[in-house]
Amino acid sequence: MSVKLVQAEEEVMLADMARGFLDDAAPVSHLRALRDAGETHDPALWAEMARMGWAGVLVLEAQGGSDMGYAAANVIAQEMGKTLVTSPFLSTAVIAATALRQIGDARAEAALARIAGGEVTYALAVDESAKFDPNKVEMTAEADGNGFRLNGTKQFVVDGALADRLLVLARTAEGLTLFDLDAGAAGVSRDARAMIDARDAARITFEDVEATGADVLGQVDHAMDVLRPALQAGQAALAAEMTGLAAGAFAMTVDYLKERKQFGVEIGRFQALQHRAAHLWCEVEVTSSAILNAGRLLDSALEDAAMAVSLAKAKATQTAQLAVQEGVQMHGGIGMTDAYDMGFYMKRARVGAEWLGDYSYHAEQVARYRGF
Repeated sequence: MSVKLVQAEEEVMLADMARGFLDDAAPVSHLRALRDAGETHDPALWAEMARMGWAGVLVLEAQGGSDMGYAAANVIAQEMGKTLVTSPFLSTAVIAATALRQIGDARAEAALARIAGGEVTYALAVDESAKFDPNKVEMTAEADGNGFRLNGTKQFVVDGALADRLLVLARTAEGLTLFDLDAGAAGVSRDARAMIDARDAARITFEDVEATGADVLGQVDHAMDVLRPALQAGQAALAAEMTGLAAGAFAMTVDYLKERKQFGVEIGRFQALQHRAAHLWCEVEVTSSAILNAGRLLDSALEDAAMAVSLAKAKATQTAQLAVQEGVQMHGGIGMTDAYDMGFYMKRARVGAEWLGDYSYHAEQVARYRGF
């Protein structure tokens, strides 16, 4: 028999604190204003998040971080999802911080301190084709004296247009190698791409980009030792964001059901709509439990969290899609108009479904881990 996980007291307190801050500083109207201004990022908002300890959520206190752990990072991401906050949180505070945590040398510690202080942002440059698959990287990093020369193109680099540094996966002589590079290095060309959800992304081309041994994270030809935990942390946090998105879309829909009248009666009184809303609420709750499980496994047994993370991402993708589809349908024709915020939720759900592996990718991973 399955058991629903619930937030611990400190997680509830963190969620309440995050919700209070985000409702004031970054409601959906904030995203709308950024989009209308042609912007994808609010530096002042990110600076405030850093002061609150969110940028350093996975950074040790000795390095200036708050070291709250992966479950806490997922709590924050879930609250961000409810109002569609755009920030470098996933790419920088979760993915890059997790990768750097695997290294443990002085350079990595200094980078983590800068992340915690909000001084530097990162983007993950892995994808090269229409679908996520780190093992199919064709970008090359050829040995050149004591260093390397990188050539190739990366697609769908979320936060890549504005990031200060890039985590770049490239193929070396006998495997894959992960590099930590300055985004402004000679030979790096960034083509900003406007995504439908108003989030920053880029297509990045590398032409004879020089990298030294010091730019390698981990060991040459063994990138996945460092990258795999970072990807799993990012996938779990993205799943949390998508679950928050589903909860936000659900809350907006319920409010509309209570206000909209047909034949002089609030449509929320119609039993058919009540059943659909109840079903969606159940799906959000089940998905939230999967998110909690993934976060706690990442904290307690990082090496054993892969299946829980893929299950959370696959389920969150399903639930977010259901939430926005039901939201649009229950709003009726106005749900498709730009005047209503439901469209923002639908667009973010679509982008989140593809980033870091879609439903099919993660369902296949779950099946493989279970021996099918």
